[in-house]
Amino acid sequence: MAGEIRQRMIERTAVLLAQKGLQGTSFSEVLEASGAPRGSLYHHFPGGKDELVLAALSKAADQVMETINRGESKSAAVVAQTFIGLWRMQLVKYDFRAGCAGVAITVATDSPVLLESVGKVFRTWRHRLSALLAKGGVPADRAPAMSATLIAACEGAVLLSRAERSIVPFDLVVAEQLAAIKVATSAKKKR
Repeated sequence: MAGEIRQRMIERTAVLLAQKGLQGTSFSEVLEASGAPRGSLYHHFPGGKDELVLAALSKAADQVMETINRGESKSAAVVAQTFIGLWRMQLVKYDFRAGCAGVAITVATDSPVLLESVGKVFRTWRHRLSALLAKGGVPADRAPAMSATLIAACEGAVLLSRAERSIVPFDLVVAEQLAAIKVATSAKKKR
């Protein structure tokens, strides 16, 4: 039971971070959203909000990595479409009210520990996407830049779509990313 409460608190915090940002995510909201009793916060997270936020970031990052890893042994286009699909689904599922917990933390924190943790998450995504894109047909020398661009484009497209409350900006941005990947894989085939 205690493990379930802790897990619910982590999961709800990840969603609240993606929806409301770091400052907008309060302990009382986490408790309310998770159905956890008042005293459970410091029982499960004696390090306070930063400890809870780190656990939520880890949970969210792991979910993204599971999605990225579905691209194993797939074409570069499928790798990209899988990653893109995750963010598109996030926008639609939460009616343009949620983005990336990592971005929410990055823009709002002064904590070196939190920034370092988010940096590690983005590096991990970048390296894994780069490897999969290269395996899927992107020239190895272009894959690192294409993976960084894919992440940055998706994150920016999520922000645009949230602000406009429309999927149109997201679809425009990701169409360009897919076109760039198509060009890169075509160039590799011509070599």
